[in-house]
Amino acid sequence: MAIDRSWRPFWLHQAAEYLVALVLVASGLQSPEPLWPALAGGLVLVNAALSGPPLGAFRAAGRQLHRRLDLVVLAALLILAALPMLTIDAASRLTMVIVAVVLGVVWWGTNFADSAERRRRRLASPSSGRVDAQSIGRTAGRLVAKANEAVRKRD
Repeated sequence: MAIDRSWRPFWLHQAAEYLVALVLVASGLQSPEPLWPALAGGLVLVNAALSGPPLGAFRAAGRQLHRRLDLVVLAALLILAALPMLTIDAASRLTMVIVAVVLGVVWWGTNFADSAERRRRRLASPSSGRVDAQSIGRTAGRLVAKANEAVRKRD
């Protein structure tokens, strides 16, 4: 049985990428050597913009391709931060590493399935521990029936 670890909707993933990209660009513009952090922020921004709806600007990459591109962007951020021959100040390097960690956490908890696929999965799988209106109604009905039975036995 697979563990369902995806709870964050894709639009929230995209919003986090835009926010992180702005942080990287702003951090780069404040540093003495703005080239590499600003380029890293631009890379994250382009990746978010190309991912399509709901917050993407273009439909160049589907969600599954975006999922793989996120890993490429994470690796690029970590490699840029680790290369000693690049002229990047320590604060920008640290910011790039922290941003990569944040993007990794966001990536790990994101549901990349589109709405049709999520609907198909939900209909195909039984409600395994999931609380929905039907299970609440069934539980309430059983509790009332058990209480009614207990009262009848007492009398």
